[in-house]
Order: sequence, then C-alpha cells, then structure tokens
Amino acid sequence: MSAELLDWTDVLPLNDLEEGVITPVTIGEKALVLYRSGDEVRAFDGKCPHKGAPMEQGVACKSRHGDVQLVCPWHKASFSAESGRLIEPPALDPLARYPVEVHDGRILVGKVAMRPDAPAPMREHEVVAIIGAGAAAIAAAVTLRDEGYAGRILLIGPEEDLPYDRTALSKMTLANPDPEASPPLLRPESWYIEQRIERVMDRVVKLDTETRRITLEAGVSLTPDHVLLASGSRAKELEIPGSALAGVHTLRSAHDVREIASKVGENTTVVVIGSGFIGMEAAAALRKRGAGVTVLSNSALPFQKQLGREIATEMRILHESKGVAFISSCSVKAINGETQVESVTLEDDSQINADLVIIGVGAVPALDYLPSHALSENGGIEVDQAMRVAPHIYAAGDIASVTHEGRQYRIEHWRTAQSQARIAARTMLGLPGGALTTPWFWTQQYDRKIEYLGWPRGFERVEIDGDVDRFDFTARYIDEEGKIVGLATAGRPKEMGEAAVTFDDA
Repeated sequence: MSAELLDWTDVLPLNDLEEGVITPVTIGEKALVLYRSGDEVRAFDGKCPHKGAPMEQGVACKSRHGDVQLVCPWHKASFSAESGRLIEPPALDPLARYPVEVHDGRILVGKVAMRPDAPAPMREHEVVAIIGAGAAAIAAAVTLRDEGYAGRILLIGPEEDLPYDRTALSKMTLANPDPEASPPLLRPESWYIEQRIERVMDRVVKLDTETRRITLEAGVSLTPDHVLLASGSRAKELEIPGSALAGVHTLRSAHDVREIASKVGENTTVVVIGSGFIGMEAAAALRKRGAGVTVLSNSALPFQKQLGREIATEMRILHESKGVAFISSCSVKAINGETQVESVTLEDDSQINADLVIIGVGAVPALDYLPSHALSENGGIEVDQAMRVAPHIYAAGDIASVTHEGRQYRIEHWRTAQSQARIAARTMLGLPGGALTTPWFWTQQYDRKIEYLGWPRGFERVEIDGDVDRFDFTARYIDEEGKIVGLATAGRPKEMGEAAVTFDDA
C-alpha cells in the first residue's frame, strides 16, 4: 500500500466487480462509483458535478476513438473512464477521481480525492474578450483556465445577474411559488475573483472582424488578442397591435421570469402564444402554480415537426390532462387593453380573456453588433470546424452557423453551445479543438422528460419501440434514404447516454 496514502477503505472483492459496468460503492456517507477494465479499477465521485445526478444510473460506453466514457444519466455530460476528465458538457468540471489499490484480491479506495495535475501557465500577456455571459461564455472561460491560460479574460454582457442556467427558467424557476426565485448560477461569485474573470456589464454595439476592435455602448473600445462571440439569441416579438402592453412578456431572461412570477397567482389567466418547447414548458410551470393556461398555436400539435405525430399527440394529451386548453391552427390578430393586457383577438375575431400573455414564438441570433452582410442565410455567423469566424475570432452557441454533411445549422441547445465554446477555447491556445458531437437536448414538462439526439433535419417516418402513452419509449427518425437521423427517448437514460457517445457511428 502506498505510504503517502494512509486512509483507505476496503470496499469489495475484485472478482465481484463486473467489467465495463458503473458500480456504486460507499465510503461512510460518500457515494462513489467504480469502473473496471481488466485488472485496472478506477474510483470516481458518485455524483455528476453538474447537477448531482447518480452516476451509477448512467452508462459506460466506448467512443469511436476507442476510449471509454462515463455518461451522466440526466444531462449526458461525459467523462473519461480512465481519468475522470470532462469530455462533453453540460458539466463544467471533471469527475473527481479517488485512489485505488488492489491487495489480496480486495479493492481498497482512498478517502481523499486525487488532485489533477495543473497545466503550465501560458499566454500571460494576452487578452481574451468573450461577448456574452451565458452557457457558451462560461464554458469557454472555464476551459481556458483549465488548459493553463494565464492572461486576462473579459466577460462582456449587459445583464447584472451573475451568469445562470438559462434552461431552468421555463423548466423550474417559473414554477417556483417564490416570486424572487432565481435560476441556479453557473459559477458562484467567488469563482470570478479566484479565476480572475473580469465582468464587463455593458453592451457591445460594434465589432470590426478585421481588426478585432470592440466598441461598447458606454463608448469604450478595446482590441483583444482573441474574441469569442457568444452573445446567444433574443426572443422573437410579435409585430401586432398591443404587443407592448403591460402584462405581455417574452421568456428569455431571469428578469423576464421575475416579472412574470410576480404577477402569477391561482386565479391568473395566462395566454401562451406558441407551442414550441419554451411555450409548453412555461405552460406546464404555470399550471403547477395554479394559473389558468390557454395555448394558441398555428400548428395542430405541439412538437409535431420535431418529434412526430404520435409523440406530439401524447404531449398534448398530457397538457390537457393537467388543465391546459389549446386553440390550434390559429393566428393572433391583436392583443387588447388600454395600458394592461385584457384579452387576445384571433384571426377569426374571437377573443380570449388574459391577465398575462407570454410570447414563445422562437428566438433570433443576437448579432446587432455586426453588419447584416456578415451574417449567413439563417441569421447566424458562419464558422469552420474550429468555430473560427476569422483569424483570432470565434463564435459559439445560438449565433454560430456550422456545417454538417453539407448543410448549415444553427443549434439553439445548451449542451451544443458549451461544446462549441470548448472547441473554440482550445483552438485559441493552439491545442486540438476536437470535433462537435451530435446535438442533444431535453424537455421536462410536469413529471415527464423527453430527450432528443440529432441534427434538426426532416424525417420521412418514425419507428417507435415501447409505450408512448406511458413515456417509456425509443423513437427513431428515419429519412427518405432509410438512415436514422434522430433519436428520442423517454424513461431510457442509459440508451440515450450510449447514443450520445456513439450515434455518429450509426
């Protein structure tokens, strides 16, 4: 036994540990997991560093590169089964590894986590400016510091709130009865001080992509060595009469949620315009708070384009069983009231009473600081495989227009934004950026969760295994050539976890 590691716990016989399977053990009250490959055993923290998901409910699988990854069951963060290093977000930290020794056929695990080797400091005299303060921005800043970047990092964004988990806004924060509830922070305030991340609370009004010159609304200009565009998107607004009335809201920021939450009670009548993921998650959250909710949509079923008719039908049935009313295949003509919203008029001139209106009809890239000729047809800005826009300028997240199999895509999903940012950050430092994985996202409505993996392209048919009405299924989306181009699951985290690593091989 190593002399420098004196505090060990005998957890189980080596022969009892199945190879290739994540196995839970405990040391006192500490939950750990073991992974065995041959006679090699690794021990890791039993909870994902992202949201604390139990890693034993995840899956271990081999990637196309031959390495084994441990995949979180909840949000598909993946970690090296060799070292615990972070491979794919949404986690920002590695999976803590604990020392292991095998003696006389018994597995002994140290009680103190191993400290990873710190990289040598580099680029001390450089400046990286990140435009934006969301998921991609924080993922880039974390990656830069983790890889040894020792120069300045400027995080530029107009919101006063510390960067937070935007996915929680419609899923959890809006459902909280506390009107002062806030979404979880991506990093505590102390982290910005410890890591020397300089927050610049201002709006970028211009970026010259040839000189890297950034102009802020306050009139200050700067020219950093590297720029990452991670400004995300802004909610689309309806250009109809009454859209500026008090009580009409979009749902894109913590400020939006606070405004809505302060006005919602059990007798509040809410009209949600749009049946996309934000609109339907908001409908579920508001019903949990007792509000009356009517969803107006120009489509017959929510999510039919993304998930297919059978799953979309079941999602509507779920919402209707919770008391949500639907008016489908309609358009909104006007929002009515003198100063405060009172009702909504449809195209057939029928009216629906409303105390609040939430507009959830999509988002557009927040790239007002660039000239229109610099944007691609989908409204984003084109990047190469390293997320590079121009020399020393990169983009990630909702604004990045990436090429996959000859098509341009903008992926408006949290995990992809972070993956893109990590690629950009490593490329800035002259390190291998890695390849972008297949986009994955999830939606939580009431107690039902659906996960989806795939690029947002059309499909010819859907093949479903399992019971859609019980939310225990796997749906495979197949194009006209017979290729599986997407995968949706409910109640099957291990299957989706493996697909998140191996899907590109399908």
